[in-house]
Amino acid sequence: MSPTPYSPSAREEAFLATVEDPRYQRDSVNGLKPFFADRVDDDIKGFYTEAELDALRALSGTDRDVEARMPVKMTRHYFELAKQSASIQRLVKASPDETESLTGSEDPGHQMDYSPVEGLLHKYEMGLMYVVSTCSAHCRFCYREELISRKEVERHDGTVAKKGMAQIPDVIGYVHAHNDAVAANGGLHPETGREKLREILLSGGDPMVLTNKKLAAWLGALAEAGIESIRIGTKEMAFFPQRFDDAFLAMLDKFHELWPDVGLRLMVHFNHPDELLAKDADGSYIQGEGGALQWVPATWDAMKGVTQRGWISVENQAPIIKGINDDPAALRILQRAIKRVGANNHYFFCGRDIVAYEAFNIPIETAWQILNESQKGLSGVENHARLSITHYKGKTEVAAVTSEPIPGLAGSENGVVIFKNLRNPAAAGDRGKVCIVGRNPDAIWFDDYADRVLFDEVGLFDYERVVDVKGAEAPVS
Repeated sequence: MSPTPYSPSAREEAFLATVEDPRYQRDSVNGLKPFFADRVDDDIKGFYTEAELDALRALSGTDRDVEARMPVKMTRHYFELAKQSASIQRLVKASPDETESLTGSEDPGHQMDYSPVEGLLHKYEMGLMYVVSTCSAHCRFCYREELISRKEVERHDGTVAKKGMAQIPDVIGYVHAHNDAVAANGGLHPETGREKLREILLSGGDPMVLTNKKLAAWLGALAEAGIESIRIGTKEMAFFPQRFDDAFLAMLDKFHELWPDVGLRLMVHFNHPDELLAKDADGSYIQGEGGALQWVPATWDAMKGVTQRGWISVENQAPIIKGINDDPAALRILQRAIKRVGANNHYFFCGRDIVAYEAFNIPIETAWQILNESQKGLSGVENHARLSITHYKGKTEVAAVTSEPIPGLAGSENGVVIFKNLRNPAAAGDRGKVCIVGRNPDAIWFDDYADRVLFDEVGLFDYERVVDVKGAEAPVS
């Protein structure tokens, strides 16, 4: 039986009729050409030095063209912050070192192995959707550089194409089909062992560059389809916090009024405290009367707007990237600031194996040491963030790095790294299993530990791709 064609319900249509769609002026600078041609505002011209522009211009059109790897983009708001922060300049400034090595995967995590319909990934217990292919500004280390750059990716069936965007009819049809199969099979999907698809993440790109009506259409359609929790993944609160205005918040309020049982989770992305904390003319953070560091006013208003709605949970997550936030003091300040305003510290990540990852990733053990050091002096509620690295088998925690050998364990003479699987495809059969490797202080990806595996019950170093796109866990023969 074919699924019932999608059409908006009366409740969805009533919801959409209430939504306001203001025009947002981000004043973004797009690309390097405006800098090359001296066509940017006078105060922005010095963002790149002449030597930096000459070096980037020399690479243009070659196989090391930095914009072919990742387009350049920056909002005016972010530029104003970057003027006082070398760390966040590094986040959006193109640099020739990005393309010194183009080693990396065109489809990190083999995500396309788990794409049952275009634009939807259903690898874990939740679904992730690509709803847009751009952001207000572009992080140079972006984990979705293949999507932002609109590169062609090899699919599970061997075809090659750009990643497409999710469409409401296709996604809603899949949600109903999956959940109907789960219900008919006593609570577990007959092929994958998954439970009901109850949580969806709107991702991209950044969903917050969509209009309020387009966001509302997704929220209403997913809620009507029986999705219990909806996440919005965004860096817009750093790049353009003015987007979280009264019209957007009114849309969320109306959504909650109409679907009060559907949870909403805002997954924000702050890499460094300079993205949210105010500075004085000398570049020092500004303290309030009680000693707490003060926020950038627009960012404070945006964060207050969502945290004051108790039915919205706000979680921050960010990778630890070379030259940006590989600093225990910065991460300590960031975690304190996030928790103080009612948001949570969710994950910090080791760099992924994207194309050109060698320019951005710091050693895995160094990332663990930085995060561990940053959490000294934090309270129990401030230091909830874990360090995760995304293996093809799923999200994997860097659980411990030891300095001493383990008696009787050959290969542990210089200490070990313990990985623990946190999220696993389909029925999550390997969740909680661990892998122990001998230390390699220079390792920036799993491959760098391949010659020192001591114990691997999770199979991080014995991995083969899945047979079919539906998520079956049988290995390729």
